[in-house]
Formats: sequence, structure tokens, C-alpha cells
Amino acid sequence: MNANLDTAIDRASASLRGEQRPDGHFLYELEADATIPAEYVLLEHYLDRITPGLQEKIGVYLRRIQGEHTTNPGGWPLFHGGKFDLSASVKAYFALKAIGDSPEAAHMLRARAAILAHGGAARANVFTRIQLALFGAVPWDASPVVPVELMLMPGWFPINMRKVSYWSRTVMTPLMVLAAEKPLARNPRNIRIDELFTTPPAQVRDWIRGPYKSAWGPFFKHLDTVLRAAEPWFPKKYRARAINKAIAWTIERLNGEDGLGAIYPAMANAAMMFDHFGDREHFDTAFAAVQKLLVVKDDEAYCQPCLSPVWDTGLAGHALLEAGAPGPAAAACDWLAPRQILDVAGDWADNTPGTRPGGWAFQYNNAHYPDVDDTAVVAMLMHRTGEPRYAGAIARAREWIIGMQSTNGAWGAFDINNDRQYLNHIPFADHGALLDPPTEDVTARCISFLAQLGHPEDQPAIARGV
Repeated sequence: MNANLDTAIDRASASLRGEQRPDGHFLYELEADATIPAEYVLLEHYLDRITPGLQEKIGVYLRRIQGEHTTNPGGWPLFHGGKFDLSASVKAYFALKAIGDSPEAAHMLRARAAILAHGGAARANVFTRIQLALFGAVPWDASPVVPVELMLMPGWFPINMRKVSYWSRTVMTPLMVLAAEKPLARNPRNIRIDELFTTPPAQVRDWIRGPYKSAWGPFFKHLDTVLRAAEPWFPKKYRARAINKAIAWTIERLNGEDGLGAIYPAMANAAMMFDHFGDREHFDTAFAAVQKLLVVKDDEAYCQPCLSPVWDTGLAGHALLEAGAPGPAAAACDWLAPRQILDVAGDWADNTPGTRPGGWAFQYNNAHYPDVDDTAVVAMLMHRTGEPRYAGAIARAREWIIGMQSTNGAWGAFDINNDRQYLNHIPFADHGALLDPPTEDVTARCISFLAQLGHPEDQPAIARGV
């Protein structure tokens, strides 16, 4: 048994070393579900920048993953073997029809039947309905009111952009501009999906509805009704000021060709926003960032939600050390060391202004949004090598992680105290992931890092986390 285990470890270690890039880092594909590839297809149609060969390959991918889920005939889940997901299925159907699949094809008929059986496209989530509104498939009433004037709200205001997670912040900021301006997709093939509605969209009256998880739900539903009636009367000068602030905020964090927030939804929204205003320079940068997420193979293609080199390299480095390969692990650390963020106080600093930067991001470059999870993994790896040259990087990581501990003793991934749970009940947040609250797994990683270092003065922070 031990001999077989040793042989398996040696083979796995050799395979892992063979996947290490010449500069020491690792990068693996980050496959999600049907939604991001479908959204990329629709983005090309929105912009009238259709790449036929690429779209055909994405179509192969979408059909394949639809067929693999035999427990959900017709639709698409959010993960392998998962339940039917209405929003993912609406987007995938829309994308395949845009690519050129006949709505009478067998796989499209199955998808349509499954979508209609679950209430039709009108019951899809808010992000999907906003995408449909951009294509004129539903009225903008299908989306909750998300006033761009939120950009002007002070930090103490109960609803403001500082109180939501980094991913929500980067996705929502350009999206609020789009919702204010209400541009219409170019949609050169004039693709429509009327057949996915049980009631014609113009006749739907209950776009924003329960079930509600708490008393906050009906309250925010009423607030949405009030805002919808008041929105036409919002002072134009404040709307213009808010839009300008949102654009400036996005440009400041555009992050070159690594993209806004280095995540697909934020990048795509930024590209559409810049396109709407005719800002070619920033549009080209944003769209190039989106295209770097594509995985194009001989017979199929898909779009990743983001890239994961720091996470991949950190975990691979730990595995290499466990397998007795300190040289490749050190090479991984040497690649990671200069990517520590030491000179940018990102959005996280709003809630801990006295803390110096010292973290790593998940992606190649995402200086405004490092996370404590990656930082703990990387710094533990460096510490395990025993190399003195990493001492400074480890010290800054320790300082930053301690500074990012929330009031309740736990850690969230990107921000401290990002736990205003009432915000998860606004109509826009029907996906339930508006916040970045402290979690057990991230907290455990931070405790492990601090315990590994063994500094006596860190015991209070460890005890609070435990």
C-alpha cells in the first residue's frame, strides 16, 4: 500500500512540476457554468462585434454541458450535477439562438419546455432581467430601481456602495450607469426570445415580488415602488454628477487589460458603459480584458469568470513542498513575491484606514482588491520554505491580515465588517451575494497562518478568531 501511495505521489508531483510555467507560476482553467459563456456571446451581439468561428465553438460547449446533465433534461444547472437553474438556462438559450441554433431544434425545444415549466424568463433573476432589458426583450420595469445617485451617498448612509462587497461594487457601478441611460443592444440579427415568456413581457405586472426572507423584504419592495415613481423627478444635475462619479470611479480601477475588479461581469458592464458614451480608449481596454478570459480549443470554447494564477501557484507550491520538491516551490514563491500589493490602499482601506497594504490578489493584477484568503495561502507557503528572503513579505502579510480582522473576530475575504445583512433583502440582491461577510473557511485560513508564524503577540487575534 505504501509503495503504491509513494508511486502515485511521485507521478502526481512529476505531473505538477511539468505544468509549472518557466517563470515559476501555475495557471489552470477556471470553468464555471453556462452563464459566463452565454453572457460573452450576448456581449458580442450587444456590441455588434460578432466573431462567428468563436461563437460556433461556444455553442458546442453550451450544447455539450446541457447534454451532460441528464438529471435536468433541457436546462442548465449552476454546477455539475446540480438542479435546473432558470436564469442560467434563459441566458444559454438566448445565446444559442443568437449563435444560430433553430428554436425548433431538439435541444432548444427541451430547453424552452424546461424554462416555461419553471415560470418562464419573467421569473429569472435580476441580473438576467437587466440583460434582457438591454436587448429590449423586457421593459426596464423588470429591474428593481438601482439609482446611480447611490454613488453620491455618504459612508454613514444605510445603503451605499461602501457597504456592499467588492464584487458587487465593481459590477454595480457601471451597471447603475447603464440602468440610468438605458441603452439598447445593437443586436444586428434582431434575436428575440418572446417564446420564453408565459405572459408577454409588456403585460407582466409583478416583476418585483417575494418570497421574502424577512420583514426587510416587503420594506424594500415598498421603497422600490416609491423610487420608481420618483425617479423621473430626480434632479438632473445630481444624476449627471453621479454618472460622472461612477465613470471616474471605474476608470480609476480599470486595471488595464486585467480588467475592472478582474472579474467578467464587472469588465463586461464597463465595456458596455464606455461603448455607450463613445469612449473608445477605455472601451478598448475593457473589452481586451474580457477577451483575455476566453479559453479557445480546437473544437469548443468558453469564457472564464476570472483568472486564478496566485491561488493556483500558492496551492501548487504547498503541494510541491509536501511532495519533497523545494526547488519548484521556491520558484513559485519567487514569482509570487513581486506581486504582493504594497503601495495601493484599495477599497478595503475605507474601513481600516490605519492598516498598511500587504496582501495578494487572486488574479495577475488586481491591486485595489487583494484578499486575505490568497494572502494567507501565499505567506504560509513562503514561511514553510524557510527562506530568509521572504521575511519582509511575510511580515507585511501578517500586518495586513491582522488589520483586516472584523469586529466579531472573524475574517471576510476582501473587506472588514461587510455584514449589513439587511442589504441582502433589497430587490436587486435576489442572488443573495451582495455582501462579503466573515466566514468560517476564510477565518480558519487566517488563524492557520498566524498560528504557523507563532508570534506570542498574535494570540489575542487568534483567540478572537477561534
